[in-house]
Amino acid sequence: MDTTGTFEMAKALSEHKILVCIHKHYSVEQWTEFGNNNKEVLPYVAVSAGTSSADLETVAEVLKAVPEIPMICLDVANGYSEYFVHVVEKVRAAHPEKIIMAGNVVTGEMVEELILKGADIVKVGIGPGSVCTTRKQTGVGYPQLSAVIECADAAHGLGGQIVADGGCTCPGDFAKAFGGGADFVMTGGMFAGHEESGGDLVERNGRKFKRFYGMSSTTAMKKHSGKVAEYRSSEGKSVEVPFKGPVRGTALDILGGIRSACTYVGAAQLKELPKRTTFIRVTQQLNPIWNQQKDTSKIDYTGANENGQAAKKQRTE
Repeated sequence: MDTTGTFEMAKALSEHKILVCIHKHYSVEQWTEFGNNNKEVLPYVAVSAGTSSADLETVAEVLKAVPEIPMICLDVANGYSEYFVHVVEKVRAAHPEKIIMAGNVVTGEMVEELILKGADIVKVGIGPGSVCTTRKQTGVGYPQLSAVIECADAAHGLGGQIVADGGCTCPGDFAKAFGGGADFVMTGGMFAGHEESGGDLVERNGRKFKRFYGMSSTTAMKKHSGKVAEYRSSEGKSVEVPFKGPVRGTALDILGGIRSACTYVGAAQLKELPKRTTFIRVTQQLNPIWNQQKDTSKIDYTGANENGQAAKKQRTE
């Protein structure tokens, strides 16, 4: 996503060894400049592409200019096409030494097909994203946790891996994705609205917001293609996210929640979470009694030390 997969986001999140799939709209020259000035960040980034010849040519040029990039992300909304499978096979042949992430799909059979054709990691998720309207516009989708559980089983049987892409609203959702068998978790909405995010910064009534939109939204298609093609509809929405400041605080919050989840269930490593997890269907997850009252205390992460440990200060608004 061009509002979260930015070079600035990669530099900030690499400090926590968090991977960033850089959006495909950077030029080769911009990649070259970034690679020359940020060698320590390169192990934590992927170059992204769709399935067009132009995209694949750009990927080849970027990897030639910055060979330290370890990963390629082949990102399409609908991975259920023979052509996409051929593209995965073609990219594997062209870049045998690179890690290939490809998707999106939501069923075990398609996960197996992509892995057999050369993908190392398959992106799982159709419709769960915060600015995705695919389920509304097309009626197509799959419950995200169910998709993760089924696709993880299929991938692991062939020695592959999956990334749960979309649907996270809080740190606990990351823990659930890992508990369901995901090897990685991808999010856009939770990283939107930060200093390092793309999107215009706007101010209304003394409050700051950043624009955030899905890559199949009218906003994105007009920005990158000039218009919405007549044969299709917009499958994303545009929103304004309250400005959150540096992304460091959000990263620490997510990582802290995952670590605490591991201690609750007795998992010494992330890969142990599926073995320690039992899912139970509930009708209410949180106690809503104080939902109408604004939370007046927040953790201030601005004083975090070099080890990422937060200085927990109480502040009032």
